Amino acid sequence: MARPRGQVYLIPERCKGCNLCVELCPRNVLEPSPQTNSKGYHYPQIREGHEGDCVHCEFCTMVCPEFAIFTLEADG
Repeated sequence: MARPRGQVYLIPERCKGCNLCVELCPRNVLEPSPQTNSKGYHYPQIREGHEGDCVHCEFCTMVCPEFAIFTLEADG
């Protein structure tokens, strides 16, 4: 049975730029953003062309110490 597809949701203002989510994503969906939040941290963003690659493993959610990222199962 195939793993369901996921949708990544980010809360940039909560991020402290640790990049654990970027490093641990098994599908390489995330990358550090060139932009910073109001605290000066580079928050993650979805890599261009990889929007549909999330497999809803929730590794990013589990490792984020600031609860700045989560996934939900995508429709369809």
